[in-house]
Amino acid sequence: MTFEEIGLSPELLKGVKDLGFESAMPVQEEVIPTLLESDCNLIALAQTGTGKTAAFGLPIIQKIDLYNKNTEALIICPTRELCIQIANDCKKFAKYIPECSVVPVYGGASIEVQIKELKKGAKIIVATPGRINDLLDRGKVDLSSIKYLVLDEADEMLNMGFKEDLDSILEQTPTDKYTLLFSATMPDEVEEIAGNYIENPIRIQIGSKNQGSNNVRHFYYLVHAKDRYLALKRIADYYPDIYAIIFCRTKVETQEVADMLIRDGYNADSLHGDLSQAQRDHVMSRFRLRNIQMLVATDVAARGLDVSNLTHVINYNLPDELEQYVHRSGRTGRADKQGISIAILNLREKHKIKNIEKLIQKTFEKAEIPTGKQVCRKQLFNMINKLENVIVNEEEIEDFIPEVIAKLSWLDREELIKKFVSVEFNRFLEYYKDAPDLNVDEKKEEKENKKQSKNKTESKKGEFTRLFLSLGRKDRIVPQRIIGLINDYCPNTRVEIGKIDILDNFSYVEIGSNDVDDVLFAFEDKFYKGRALTFELAQAKKPTKTKRRDSKTKNQEFKTKNQEFKTKNQNNKTKNKNRKS
Repeated sequence: MTFEEIGLSPELLKGVKDLGFESAMPVQEEVIPTLLESDCNLIALAQTGTGKTAAFGLPIIQKIDLYNKNTEALIICPTRELCIQIANDCKKFAKYIPECSVVPVYGGASIEVQIKELKKGAKIIVATPGRINDLLDRGKVDLSSIKYLVLDEADEMLNMGFKEDLDSILEQTPTDKYTLLFSATMPDEVEEIAGNYIENPIRIQIGSKNQGSNNVRHFYYLVHAKDRYLALKRIADYYPDIYAIIFCRTKVETQEVADMLIRDGYNADSLHGDLSQAQRDHVMSRFRLRNIQMLVATDVAARGLDVSNLTHVINYNLPDELEQYVHRSGRTGRADKQGISIAILNLREKHKIKNIEKLIQKTFEKAEIPTGKQVCRKQLFNMINKLENVIVNEEEIEDFIPEVIAKLSWLDREELIKKFVSVEFNRFLEYYKDAPDLNVDEKKEEKENKKQSKNKTESKKGEFTRLFLSLGRKDRIVPQRIIGLINDYCPNTRVEIGKIDILDNFSYVEIGSNDVDDVLFAFEDKFYKGRALTFELAQAKKPTKTKRRDSKTKNQEFKTKNQEFKTKNQNNKTKNKNRKS
Protein backbone atom coordinates (compact mmCIF):
# COMPACT_ATOMS: atom_id res chain seq x y z
CA MET A 1 0.00 0.00 0.00
CA THR A 2 1.35 3.43 -0.95
CA PHE A 3 1.08 6.48 1.30
CA GLU A 4 -1.23 8.10 -1.27
CA GLU A 5 -3.63 5.17 -0.85
CA ILE A 6 -3.50 5.47 2.93
CA GLY A 7 -5.02 8.95 2.78
CA LEU A 8 -2.34 11.38 3.95
CA SER A 9 -2.67 15.11 3.30
CA PRO A 10 -0.70 16.65 0.38
CA GLU A 11 1.69 18.42 2.81
CA LEU A 12 2.50 15.18 4.62
CA LEU A 13 2.89 13.32 1.33
CA LYS A 14 5.50 15.86 0.22
CA GLY A 15 7.41 15.41 3.50
CA VAL A 16 7.24 11.61 3.22
CA LYS A 17 8.36 11.74 -0.41
CA ASP A 18 11.38 13.88 0.53
CA LEU A 19 12.39 11.12 2.95
CA GLY A 20 12.28 8.58 0.12
CA PHE A 21 9.32 6.62 1.52
CA GLU A 22 7.03 5.05 -1.09
CA SER A 23 5.24 2.01 0.26
CA ALA A 24 3.96 1.73 3.82
CA MET A 25 5.34 -0.93 6.14
CA PRO A 26 2.90 -3.47 7.68
CA VAL A 27 2.43 -1.65 11.00
CA GLN A 28 1.84 1.62 9.09
CA GLU A 29 -0.71 -0.03 6.79
CA GLU A 30 -2.67 -1.18 9.84
CA VAL A 31 -2.34 1.79 12.19
CA ILE A 32 -2.47 4.92 9.99
CA PRO A 33 -5.85 4.24 8.29
CA THR A 34 -7.33 3.22 11.65
CA LEU A 35 -6.29 6.49 13.31
CA LEU A 36 -7.23 8.64 10.31
CA GLU A 37 -10.69 7.09 10.10
CA SER A 38 -11.65 7.83 13.71
CA ASP A 39 -10.14 8.80 17.05
CA CYS A 40 -9.65 5.75 19.26
CA ASN A 41 -7.51 4.13 21.92
CA LEU A 42 -5.04 1.72 20.39
CA ILE A 43 -2.49 -0.93 21.39
CA ALA A 44 -0.04 -1.94 18.67
CA LEU A 45 2.41 -4.79 19.04
CA ALA A 46 5.22 -4.73 16.47
CA GLN A 47 8.92 -5.53 16.38
CA THR A 48 11.63 -2.91 16.79
CA GLY A 49 12.50 -1.14 13.55
CA THR A 50 9.19 -1.68 11.75
CA GLY A 51 8.27 1.98 11.29
CA LYS A 52 6.21 2.65 14.41
CA THR A 53 7.17 6.36 14.56
CA ALA A 54 5.52 7.07 11.22
CA ALA A 55 2.58 4.86 12.21
CA PHE A 56 1.57 7.20 15.05
CA GLY A 57 3.38 10.40 13.99
CA LEU A 58 1.76 10.91 10.58
CA PRO A 59 -1.91 10.58 11.65
CA ILE A 60 -1.36 12.73 14.75
CA ILE A 61 0.24 15.54 12.71
CA GLN A 62 -2.65 15.37 10.23
CA LYS A 63 -5.40 15.45 12.89
CA ILE A 64 -4.19 18.01 15.44
CA ASP A 65 -5.71 21.51 15.42
CA LEU A 66 -2.86 23.71 14.19
CA TYR A 67 -4.61 26.91 15.21
CA ASN A 68 -5.12 25.90 18.83
CA LYS A 69 -2.30 27.32 20.97
CA ASN A 70 -2.34 24.43 23.44
CA THR A 71 -0.20 21.30 23.29
CA GLU A 72 -2.31 18.57 21.70
CA ALA A 73 -0.01 15.53 21.67
CA LEU A 74 2.48 14.04 24.14
CA ILE A 75 4.77 11.22 23.04
CA ILE A 76 6.63 9.45 25.87
CA CYS A 77 9.60 7.16 25.18
CA PRO A 78 12.29 5.54 27.38
CA THR A 79 15.58 7.19 26.31
CA ARG A 80 16.93 10.53 25.18
CA GLU A 81 18.26 9.00 21.95
CA LEU A 82 14.80 7.72 21.03
CA CYS A 83 13.26 11.03 22.13
CA ILE A 84 15.55 12.99 19.81
CA GLN A 85 14.97 10.53 16.98
CA ILE A 86 11.16 10.66 17.23
CA ALA A 87 11.18 14.47 17.42
CA ASN A 88 13.45 14.71 14.36
CA ASP A 89 11.27 12.28 12.41
CA CYS A 90 8.09 14.22 13.27
CA LYS A 91 9.76 17.49 12.21
CA LYS A 92 10.69 15.91 8.88
CA PHE A 93 7.14 14.59 8.39
CA ALA A 94 5.80 18.11 9.09
CA LYS A 95 8.39 19.85 6.90
CA TYR A 96 5.66 21.59 4.87
CA ILE A 97 3.43 22.28 7.89
CA PRO A 98 5.28 25.14 9.70
CA GLU A 99 2.51 25.56 12.30
CA CYS A 100 3.24 22.06 13.66
CA SER A 101 5.92 22.72 16.28
CA VAL A 102 7.64 19.70 17.83
CA VAL A 103 9.69 20.07 21.03
CA PRO A 104 11.79 17.26 22.54
CA VAL A 105 12.44 17.33 26.31
CA TYR A 106 14.86 14.86 27.87
CA GLY A 107 17.46 14.51 30.59
CA GLY A 108 21.12 15.27 30.03
CA ALA A 109 20.38 18.64 28.41
CA SER A 110 19.64 22.10 29.81
CA ILE A 111 16.13 22.19 31.24
CA GLU A 112 16.13 26.01 31.00
CA VAL A 113 16.66 25.86 27.24
CA GLN A 114 13.85 23.32 26.95
CA ILE A 115 11.52 25.53 29.03
CA LYS A 116 12.22 28.44 26.65
CA GLU A 117 11.32 26.22 23.68
CA LEU A 118 8.09 25.14 25.37
CA LYS A 119 7.13 28.79 26.02
CA LYS A 120 7.32 29.48 22.28
CA GLY A 121 4.59 26.88 21.84
CA ALA A 122 4.61 23.15 21.21
CA LYS A 123 1.88 21.31 19.33
CA ILE A 124 3.67 18.03 20.00
CA ILE A 125 5.95 17.30 22.97
CA VAL A 126 8.27 14.28 22.78
CA ALA A 127 9.59 13.43 26.25
CA THR A 128 11.36 10.98 28.48
CA PRO A 129 9.41 10.13 31.67
CA GLY A 130 11.88 11.69 34.13
CA ARG A 131 12.18 15.04 32.36
CA ILE A 132 8.44 15.53 31.69
CA ASN A 133 7.75 14.76 35.35
CA ASP A 134 10.34 17.37 36.37
CA LEU A 135 8.68 19.95 34.12
CA LEU A 136 5.26 19.08 35.54
CA ASP A 137 6.56 19.50 39.10
CA ARG A 138 7.91 22.95 38.16
CA GLY A 139 4.63 23.91 36.52
CA LYS A 140 6.38 24.55 33.19
CA VAL A 141 4.21 22.31 31.04
CA ASP A 142 0.44 21.97 30.78
CA LEU A 143 -1.04 18.62 29.75
CA SER A 144 -4.65 19.51 30.50
CA SER A 145 -5.54 19.97 26.81
CA ILE A 146 -3.70 17.10 25.19
CA LYS A 147 -5.81 15.05 22.81
CA TYR A 148 -3.31 12.29 22.04
CA LEU A 149 -0.95 10.44 24.38
CA VAL A 150 1.55 8.01 22.86
CA LEU A 151 3.51 5.49 24.93
CA ASP A 152 6.31 4.27 22.66
CA GLU A 153 8.49 1.30 23.65
CA ALA A 154 6.24 0.80 26.68
CA ASP A 155 7.93 -2.47 27.63
CA GLU A 156 11.32 -0.76 27.78
CA MET A 157 10.03 2.07 29.97
CA LEU A 158 8.82 -0.47 32.49
CA ASN A 159 12.04 -2.50 32.28
CA MET A 160 13.95 0.68 33.09
CA GLY A 161 11.86 1.33 36.22
CA PHE A 162 9.64 4.15 34.95
CA LYS A 163 6.31 2.72 36.17
CA GLU A 164 5.86 5.28 38.96
CA ASP A 165 6.80 8.12 36.62
CA LEU A 166 4.30 6.90 34.04
CA ASP A 167 1.56 6.60 36.65
CA SER A 168 2.24 10.17 37.78
CA ILE A 169 2.17 11.52 34.20
CA LEU A 170 -0.97 9.64 33.20
CA GLU A 171 -2.83 10.89 36.28
CA GLN A 172 -2.21 14.49 35.12
CA THR A 173 -3.66 14.00 31.65
CA PRO A 174 -7.35 14.53 30.76
CA THR A 175 -9.67 11.54 30.83
CA ASP A 176 -11.06 12.29 27.35
CA LYS A 177 -7.72 11.89 25.59
CA TYR A 178 -6.87 9.05 23.19
CA THR A 179 -4.03 6.79 24.26
CA LEU A 180 -1.83 4.93 21.77
CA LEU A 181 0.50 2.28 23.19
CA PHE A 182 3.27 0.78 21.06
CA SER A 183 5.51 -2.06 22.20
CA ALA A 184 7.76 -4.75 20.76
CA THR A 185 6.93 -7.20 23.55
CA MET A 186 3.89 -7.48 25.80
CA PRO A 187 4.88 -8.50 29.33
CA ASP A 188 2.38 -8.52 32.18
CA GLU A 189 3.41 -5.03 33.35
CA VAL A 190 2.46 -3.52 29.98
CA GLU A 191 -0.87 -5.33 30.06
CA GLU A 192 -1.41 -3.89 33.56
CA ILE A 193 -0.86 -0.31 32.37
CA ALA A 194 -3.11 -0.96 29.40
CA GLY A 195 -5.82 -2.28 31.69
CA ASN A 196 -5.57 0.67 34.08
CA TYR A 197 -5.38 3.56 31.62
CA ILE A 198 -6.68 2.46 28.20
CA GLU A 199 -10.40 1.80 27.80
CA ASN A 200 -11.65 -0.45 25.01
CA PRO A 201 -8.53 -0.23 22.84
CA ILE A 202 -8.29 -1.46 19.28
CA ARG A 203 -5.52 -4.06 19.25
CA ILE A 204 -3.20 -4.42 16.27
CA GLN A 205 -0.56 -7.11 16.19
CA ILE A 206 2.03 -7.40 13.44
CA GLY A 207 3.37 -10.94 13.49
CA SER A 208 3.12 -13.12 16.59
CA LYS A 209 3.51 -11.81 20.10
CA ASN A 210 7.20 -11.12 20.85
CA GLN A 211 8.13 -12.59 17.47
CA GLY A 212 11.47 -11.63 15.96
CA SER A 213 11.87 -10.13 12.51
CA ASN A 214 11.65 -12.45 9.50
CA ASN A 215 14.65 -10.68 7.95
CA VAL A 216 17.06 -11.78 10.70
CA ARG A 217 18.96 -15.08 10.88
CA HIS A 218 19.95 -16.22 14.35
CA PHE A 219 23.24 -18.01 15.11
CA TYR A 220 24.98 -19.09 18.29
CA TYR A 221 28.63 -19.94 18.87
CA LEU A 222 29.64 -22.18 21.76
CA VAL A 223 32.96 -21.32 23.45
CA HIS A 224 34.63 -21.44 26.84
CA ALA A 225 33.92 -18.32 28.89
CA LYS A 226 37.62 -17.40 28.90
CA ASP A 227 37.61 -17.43 25.06
CA ARG A 228 34.61 -15.14 24.62
CA TYR A 229 36.65 -12.11 23.54
CA LEU A 230 38.87 -14.19 21.23
CA ALA A 231 35.71 -15.54 19.61
CA LEU A 232 34.39 -12.00 19.14
CA LYS A 233 37.64 -10.97 17.41
CA ARG A 234 37.53 -13.98 15.14
CA ILE A 235 33.92 -13.30 14.15
CA ALA A 236 34.80 -9.67 13.43
CA ASP A 237 37.76 -10.75 11.29
CA TYR A 238 35.67 -13.31 9.43
CA TYR A 239 33.24 -10.56 8.36
CA PRO A 240 35.58 -7.81 7.02
CA ASP A 241 32.67 -5.48 6.20
CA ILE A 242 30.97 -5.94 9.55
CA TYR A 243 28.85 -3.02 10.79
CA ALA A 244 27.54 -4.10 14.15
CA ILE A 245 26.29 -3.36 17.63
CA ILE A 246 27.83 -5.60 20.31
CA PHE A 247 25.64 -5.90 23.40
CA CYS A 248 27.08 -6.38 26.90
CA ARG A 249 25.28 -6.62 30.24
CA THR A 250 27.06 -3.94 32.26
CA LYS A 251 28.65 -0.54 31.72
CA VAL A 252 31.98 -1.83 33.05
CA GLU A 253 32.08 -4.78 30.67
CA THR A 254 30.96 -2.57 27.76
CA GLN A 255 33.89 -0.23 28.29
CA GLU A 256 36.34 -3.10 28.79
CA VAL A 257 35.35 -4.84 25.54
CA ALA A 258 35.46 -1.56 23.58
CA ASP A 259 38.90 -0.73 25.01
CA MET A 260 40.24 -4.17 24.04
CA LEU A 261 38.89 -3.85 20.49
CA ILE A 262 40.42 -0.40 20.08
CA ARG A 263 43.73 -1.65 21.49
CA ASP A 264 43.69 -4.50 18.95
CA GLY A 265 43.24 -2.09 16.05
CA TYR A 266 39.50 -2.25 15.36
CA ASN A 267 37.31 0.77 14.59
CA ALA A 268 35.24 0.47 17.75
CA ASP A 269 33.81 2.58 20.58
CA SER A 270 31.46 2.26 23.56
CA LEU A 271 28.02 3.61 24.38
CA HIS A 272 26.76 3.41 27.97
CA GLY A 273 25.16 5.43 30.74
CA ASP A 274 28.39 6.89 32.15
CA LEU A 275 28.99 8.98 29.01
CA SER A 276 27.88 12.61 28.88
CA GLN A 277 25.33 13.65 26.28
CA ALA A 278 28.06 15.33 24.23
CA GLN A 279 30.15 12.13 24.29
CA ARG A 280 27.14 10.02 23.30
CA ASP A 281 26.30 12.35 20.41
CA HIS A 282 29.91 12.25 19.21
CA VAL A 283 30.03 8.44 19.32
CA MET A 284 26.69 8.09 17.51
CA SER A 285 27.70 10.61 14.85
CA ARG A 286 30.86 8.61 14.12
CA PHE A 287 28.91 5.33 14.09
CA ARG A 288 26.30 6.65 11.65
CA LEU A 289 29.10 7.85 9.36
CA ARG A 290 30.66 4.36 9.63
CA ASN A 291 33.85 5.76 11.09
CA ILE A 292 33.10 3.17 13.77
CA GLN A 293 32.47 -0.38 12.56
CA MET A 294 31.58 -1.91 15.91
CA LEU A 295 29.66 -0.13 18.67
CA VAL A 296 29.79 -1.85 22.06
CA ALA A 297 26.67 -0.89 24.02
CA THR A 298 24.39 -1.65 26.94
CA ASP A 299 20.71 -2.32 26.30
CA VAL A 300 19.62 0.96 27.86
CA ALA A 301 22.09 3.10 25.90
CA ALA A 302 21.17 1.42 22.60
CA ARG A 303 17.44 2.06 22.86
CA GLY A 304 16.23 4.39 20.15
CA LEU A 305 19.28 4.10 17.91
CA ASP A 306 18.11 4.54 14.36
CA VAL A 307 21.04 3.25 12.32
CA SER A 308 20.50 1.91 8.84
CA ASN A 309 22.09 -1.16 7.27
CA LEU A 310 23.52 -2.86 10.35
CA THR A 311 24.92 -6.19 9.21
CA HIS A 312 25.16 -7.83 12.63
CA VAL A 313 23.94 -7.70 16.18
CA ILE A 314 26.30 -9.60 18.49
CA ASN A 315 25.23 -10.71 21.96
CA TYR A 316 28.52 -10.78 23.86
CA ASN A 317 26.25 -11.79 26.74
CA LEU A 318 22.61 -12.78 26.49
CA PRO A 319 20.33 -10.28 28.27
CA ASP A 320 19.05 -10.97 31.79
CA GLU A 321 15.48 -10.60 30.54
CA LEU A 322 15.15 -12.79 27.45
CA GLU A 323 12.43 -10.51 25.99
CA GLN A 324 15.24 -7.99 25.56
CA TYR A 325 16.65 -10.25 22.85
CA VAL A 326 13.72 -9.21 20.62
CA HIS A 327 14.83 -5.57 20.88
CA ARG A 328 18.49 -6.39 20.31
CA SER A 329 17.99 -8.54 17.21
CA GLY A 330 15.50 -6.00 15.83
CA ARG A 331 18.28 -3.47 15.36
CA THR A 332 19.36 -5.34 12.21
CA GLY A 333 17.32 -6.70 9.29
CA ARG A 334 15.41 -3.44 8.85
CA ALA A 335 13.66 -2.02 5.79
CA ASP A 336 13.48 -5.44 4.11
CA LYS A 337 17.26 -5.90 4.37
CA GLN A 338 18.77 -9.11 5.73
CA GLY A 339 20.59 -9.13 9.07
CA ILE A 340 22.40 -11.56 11.36
CA SER A 341 22.01 -11.87 15.12
CA ILE A 342 24.79 -13.75 16.91
CA ALA A 343 24.98 -15.06 20.47
CA ILE A 344 28.36 -16.03 21.96
CA LEU A 345 27.62 -18.64 24.63
CA ASN A 346 29.37 -20.90 27.07
CA LEU A 347 28.06 -24.39 27.73
CA ARG A 348 26.02 -23.35 30.78
CA GLU A 349 24.11 -20.73 28.78
CA LYS A 350 23.08 -23.05 25.97
CA HIS A 351 19.75 -23.92 27.61
CA LYS A 352 18.62 -20.30 27.15
CA ILE A 353 18.58 -20.72 23.38
CA LYS A 354 15.49 -22.94 23.51
CA ASN A 355 13.69 -20.37 25.66
CA ILE A 356 14.52 -17.58 23.21
CA GLU A 357 13.45 -19.74 20.26
CA LYS A 358 10.04 -20.24 21.87
CA LEU A 359 9.83 -16.50 22.52
CA ILE A 360 10.74 -15.25 19.03
CA GLN A 361 9.37 -18.29 17.16
CA LYS A 362 12.59 -18.56 15.20
CA THR A 363 15.26 -21.27 15.17
CA PHE A 364 18.90 -20.65 16.03
CA GLU A 365 21.59 -22.19 13.86
CA LYS A 366 24.68 -23.49 15.61
CA ALA A 367 27.78 -22.05 13.94
CA GLU A 368 31.43 -23.01 14.27
CA ILE A 369 33.98 -20.35 15.22
CA PRO A 370 36.10 -19.97 12.06
CA THR A 371 39.59 -21.42 12.14
CA GLY A 372 42.59 -19.16 11.63
CA LYS A 373 42.99 -20.47 8.09
CA GLN A 374 39.35 -19.71 7.25
CA VAL A 375 39.67 -16.16 8.58
CA CYS A 376 42.85 -15.55 6.55
CA ARG A 377 41.21 -16.85 3.39
CA LYS A 378 38.15 -14.61 3.92
CA GLN A 379 40.31 -11.54 4.54
CA LEU A 380 42.57 -12.27 1.58
CA PHE A 381 39.76 -12.55 -0.94
CA ASN A 382 38.02 -9.52 0.51
CA MET A 383 41.21 -7.58 -0.18
CA ILE A 384 41.41 -9.04 -3.72
CA ASN A 385 37.79 -8.05 -4.40
CA LYS A 386 38.53 -4.49 -3.31
CA LEU A 387 41.59 -4.47 -5.57
CA GLU A 388 39.49 -5.61 -8.54
CA ASN A 389 36.89 -2.90 -7.96
CA VAL A 390 39.19 0.01 -7.09
CA ILE A 391 38.78 3.06 -9.28
CA VAL A 392 42.09 4.11 -10.85
CA ASN A 393 42.68 7.85 -11.09
CA GLU A 394 44.77 7.91 -14.27
CA GLU A 395 45.56 11.63 -14.18
CA GLU A 396 46.85 11.61 -10.61
CA ILE A 397 49.18 8.61 -10.91
CA GLU A 398 50.20 8.84 -14.57
CA ASP A 399 53.46 10.67 -13.84
CA PHE A 400 54.55 8.02 -11.32
CA ILE A 401 53.74 4.85 -13.27
CA PRO A 402 56.90 4.69 -15.48
CA GLU A 403 59.18 4.99 -12.46
CA VAL A 404 57.17 2.37 -10.52
CA ILE A 405 57.29 -0.05 -13.47
CA ALA A 406 61.04 0.45 -13.80
CA LYS A 407 61.50 -0.14 -10.09
CA LEU A 408 59.54 -3.42 -10.12
CA SER A 409 60.47 -4.69 -13.58
CA TRP A 410 62.84 -7.30 -12.18
CA LEU A 411 59.91 -9.10 -10.50
CA ASP A 412 57.89 -11.62 -12.46
CA ARG A 413 54.07 -11.66 -12.19
CA GLU A 414 53.86 -14.38 -9.53
CA GLU A 415 56.56 -12.84 -7.34
CA LEU A 416 54.90 -9.42 -7.57
CA ILE A 417 51.56 -10.84 -6.43
CA LYS A 418 53.21 -12.67 -3.52
CA LYS A 419 54.95 -9.52 -2.33
CA PHE A 420 51.78 -7.45 -2.66
CA VAL A 421 49.77 -9.97 -0.66
CA SER A 422 52.47 -10.16 2.01
CA VAL A 423 52.64 -6.37 2.45
CA GLU A 424 48.88 -6.16 3.00
CA PHE A 425 48.38 -9.47 4.73
CA ASN A 426 51.31 -10.39 6.95
CA ARG A 427 49.56 -9.12 10.11
CA PHE A 428 46.72 -11.62 9.75
CA LEU A 429 49.02 -14.46 8.77
CA GLU A 430 51.21 -13.85 11.81
CA TYR A 431 48.31 -13.50 14.26
CA TYR A 432 46.49 -16.62 13.08
CA LYS A 433 49.58 -18.78 12.74
CA ASP A 434 48.91 -21.88 14.90
CA ALA A 435 45.62 -20.30 16.11
CA PRO A 436 43.77 -22.71 18.44
CA ASP A 437 40.30 -24.10 17.81
CA LEU A 438 37.91 -22.08 20.00
CA ASN A 439 34.89 -24.35 19.54
CA VAL A 440 33.69 -26.41 22.48
CA ASP A 441 33.42 -30.19 22.17
CA GLU A 442 30.06 -30.55 23.94
CA LYS A 443 30.28 -34.29 24.55
CA LYS A 444 33.78 -34.03 26.00
CA GLU A 445 32.82 -31.07 28.21
CA GLU A 446 29.69 -32.75 29.53
CA LYS A 447 31.67 -35.88 30.35
CA GLU A 448 34.32 -33.81 32.19
CA ASN A 449 31.66 -31.85 34.10
CA LYS A 450 29.97 -35.05 35.21
CA LYS A 451 33.33 -36.38 36.41
CA GLN A 452 34.07 -33.16 38.34
CA SER A 453 30.58 -33.17 39.81
CA LYS A 454 31.00 -36.79 40.93
CA ASN A 455 34.38 -36.07 42.56
CA LYS A 456 32.99 -33.01 44.28
CA THR A 457 29.94 -34.88 45.52
CA GLU A 458 32.10 -37.68 46.92
CA SER A 459 34.43 -35.25 48.69
CA LYS A 460 31.86 -33.04 50.44
CA LYS A 461 28.45 -34.44 49.74
CA GLY A 462 25.63 -32.35 51.22
CA GLU A 463 27.84 -29.68 52.82
CA PHE A 464 26.45 -26.20 52.14
CA THR A 465 27.22 -22.65 53.22
CA ARG A 466 24.40 -20.11 53.51
CA LEU A 467 24.96 -16.88 51.54
CA PHE A 468 23.12 -13.57 51.61
CA LEU A 469 21.95 -12.24 48.19
CA SER A 470 21.06 -8.55 47.72
CA LEU A 471 17.96 -9.28 45.62
CA GLY A 472 14.46 -10.14 46.75
CA ARG A 473 10.79 -10.25 45.76
CA LYS A 474 10.77 -6.51 45.07
CA ASP A 475 13.30 -7.19 42.31
CA ARG A 476 10.92 -9.81 40.87
CA ILE A 477 13.55 -12.44 41.39
CA VAL A 478 12.65 -16.14 41.33
CA PRO A 479 14.73 -19.24 42.18
CA GLN A 480 15.20 -20.11 38.51
CA ARG A 481 16.65 -16.64 37.82
CA ILE A 482 19.05 -16.92 40.78
CA ILE A 483 20.26 -20.30 39.50
CA GLY A 484 20.62 -18.80 36.02
CA LEU A 485 22.71 -15.88 37.33
CA ILE A 486 25.03 -18.23 39.21
CA ASN A 487 25.48 -20.38 36.10
CA ASP A 488 26.13 -17.27 33.98
CA TYR A 489 28.79 -15.78 36.23
CA CYS A 490 30.43 -19.09 37.20
CA PRO A 491 30.60 -20.76 33.78
CA ASN A 492 33.64 -22.89 34.56
CA THR A 493 32.34 -24.25 37.85
CA ARG A 494 29.49 -26.68 38.40
CA VAL A 495 28.09 -24.93 41.47
CA GLU A 496 26.08 -26.96 43.97
CA ILE A 497 22.94 -25.05 44.95
CA GLY A 498 20.77 -26.01 47.90
CA LYS A 499 17.80 -24.28 49.50
CA ILE A 500 16.79 -20.81 48.28
CA ASP A 501 14.73 -18.49 50.54
CA ILE A 502 13.46 -15.33 48.83
CA LEU A 503 12.34 -12.46 51.11
CA ASP A 504 11.06 -8.98 50.21
CA ASN A 505 14.39 -7.15 49.93
CA PHE A 506 16.97 -9.95 49.91
CA SER A 507 17.37 -13.71 49.71
CA TYR A 508 19.34 -16.56 51.27
CA VAL A 509 20.99 -19.12 49.01
CA GLU A 510 22.75 -22.30 50.09
CA ILE A 511 25.91 -22.91 48.06
CA GLY A 512 28.10 -26.00 48.13
CA SER A 513 30.96 -25.31 50.54
CA ASN A 514 33.52 -26.12 47.83
CA ASP A 515 32.04 -23.42 45.58
CA VAL A 516 31.63 -20.50 48.00
CA ASP A 517 34.92 -18.76 47.11
CA ASP A 518 34.17 -19.05 43.38
CA VAL A 519 30.70 -17.54 43.79
CA LEU A 520 31.84 -14.68 46.04
CA PHE A 521 34.61 -13.80 43.58
CA ALA A 522 32.39 -14.10 40.49
CA PHE A 523 29.77 -11.67 41.83
CA GLU A 524 32.12 -8.83 42.70
CA ASP A 525 31.06 -5.53 41.02
CA LYS A 526 28.02 -7.08 39.34
CA PHE A 527 24.66 -5.39 38.78
CA TYR A 528 21.09 -6.54 38.15
CA LYS A 529 18.67 -4.03 36.60
CA GLY A 530 20.73 -1.14 37.94
CA ARG A 531 21.08 -2.57 41.49
CA ALA A 532 24.28 -3.87 43.01
CA LEU A 533 24.29 -7.66 42.86
CA THR A 534 26.28 -9.13 45.73
CA PHE A 535 26.69 -12.40 47.59
CA GLU A 536 27.99 -12.37 51.17
CA LEU A 537 28.40 -14.93 53.92
CA ALA A 538 25.11 -14.96 55.81
CA GLN A 539 26.69 -15.79 59.19
CA ALA A 540 30.12 -14.40 60.01
CA LYS A 541 32.16 -16.03 62.76
CA LYS A 542 31.88 -14.33 66.13
CA PRO A 543 34.65 -11.82 66.74
CA THR A 544 35.08 -12.98 70.34
CA LYS A 545 36.16 -16.43 69.23
CA THR A 546 38.51 -14.91 66.71
CA LYS A 547 40.04 -12.69 69.38
CA ARG A 548 40.51 -15.62 71.73
CA ARG A 549 42.08 -17.68 69.03
CA ASP A 550 44.29 -14.75 68.00
CA SER A 551 45.25 -14.16 71.64
CA LYS A 552 46.18 -17.82 72.18
CA THR A 553 48.18 -17.78 68.97
CA LYS A 554 50.06 -14.66 70.04
CA ASN A 555 50.79 -16.13 73.52
CA GLN A 556 52.08 -19.32 71.95
CA GLU A 557 54.26 -17.33 69.53
CA PHE A 558 55.59 -15.29 72.46
CA LYS A 559 56.43 -18.45 74.46
CA THR A 560 58.15 -19.99 71.42
CA LYS A 561 60.22 -16.86 70.79
CA ASN A 562 61.07 -16.59 74.52
CA GLN A 563 62.25 -20.18 74.56
CA GLU A 564 64.35 -19.55 71.43
CA PHE A 565 65.88 -16.52 73.12
CA LYS A 566 66.74 -18.53 76.28
CA THR A 567 68.31 -21.30 74.20
CA LYS A 568 70.32 -18.80 72.18
CA ASN A 569 71.45 -17.05 75.38
CA GLN A 570 72.51 -20.36 76.97
CA ASN A 571 74.49 -21.26 73.84
CA ASN A 572 76.29 -17.91 73.99
CA LYS A 573 77.24 -18.49 77.65
CA THR A 574 78.62 -21.93 76.79
CA LYS A 575 80.70 -20.46 73.94
CA ASN A 576 82.11 -17.76 76.26
CA LYS A 577 83.15 -20.37 78.86
CA ASN A 578 84.90 -22.42 76.20
CA ARG A 579 86.82 -19.36 75.01
CA LYS A 580 87.97 -18.51 78.56
CA SER A 581 89.08 -22.05 79.17
